[in-house]
Amino acid sequence: MTKERSDPENSKYISDNEWMIRTSSTYEGEYKECSSIKARLHQYFIFGKTIDCSQWKRDSLNSSKWEKSRDEKAAIELINSEKARRRERLIAHAKNDVWERRSSPPENWNAPLPEHILESYKSTYLNTKAEELRGEIPRSTDATMTSLCVIM
Repeated sequence: MTKERSDPENSKYISDNEWMIRTSSTYEGEYKECSSIKARLHQYFIFGKTIDCSQWKRDSLNSSKWEKSRDEKAAIELINSEKARRRERLIAHAKNDVWERRSSPPENWNAPLPEHILESYKSTYLNTKAEELRGEIPRSTDATMTSLCVIM
């Protein structure tokens, strides 16, 4: 038997997009979640019908083929499926006409905080820990952590 030679275009496409391919256990988990009784009830409540979970199953099988035998056809199908899933997820974002898109951050995005906020920050746990890490104050033992230990 001779092993089929891979198409250079397919290899380039796969190598550029391989980061999109998840593990087969991830796809299998998504399929099980999608087809569970709890998910079916939720789908019926939200959409008025159950949704088709077969794409998750196909993706699981393709991912398994890719992991086991580096099947290029399976990888391409997976990548295309992930791109379609991503496109579907971003439709609402692309069609959003409520918010005005910015090309740069606001002028004063890094302006100093008002004095009253800085004053209230001084007495916070976060500030105390930040000062400890910077070495400005001695490290303290956290009493709350020792009081949680109970031997029965």
